Amino acid sequence: MPTNLEIMRKLTTEELHRISKAEFEQAEKTPIIIILDNIRSLSNVGAFFRTADAFRIEALYLCGITACPPHREIHKTALGADETVSWKYFETTEKACQHLKAENYRIFAVEQVEGSVALQRFRFEPRTAYILGNEVEGVSEEALPYCESAIELPQEGTKHSLNVSVCAGILMWDAFKTLHLTP
Repeated sequence: MPTNLEIMRKLTTEELHRISKAEFEQAEKTPIIIILDNIRSLSNVGAFFRTADAFRIEALYLCGITACPPHREIHKTALGADETVSWKYFETTEKACQHLKAENYRIFAVEQVEGSVALQRFRFEPRTAYILGNEVEGVSEEALPYCESAIELPQEGTKHSLNVSVCAGILMWDAFKTLHLTP
């Protein structure tokens, strides 16, 4: 009887059918925006770009101290996704929220706050934006009044905290799964 190693083989790049930058630009996007609220780590910013590329997120809004491309450290983690994913910079997260409200977007914080909704009970919809906060302080107090509600990723470990880019990856996958894969 063959072992898993005997029947599994890694797919080649050609077999993965990766799309080109031009095809990515034209491809349907997951209709959500991810707001980076004062993200300090360039590696985290790069990870946001890479994950947003994987799930064809509409755009990233980089706010405050969040670094913007082109930057060598962002590019190193993003692996080129900083050249495919649409992004805008805002001086403050509040200005990004004001812009989105004017465009009739609904805004949600991804934060541990009183009255938050567990991710598994949240229903993703198009034309929504999600704020992910600073690695130490979380979503800024100034941004919270723009949010309809907050989403929390339930955790059962001792830290009750995920790396912000890991949290974003879970959120983006769930949004992609809901908005693209669910009939």
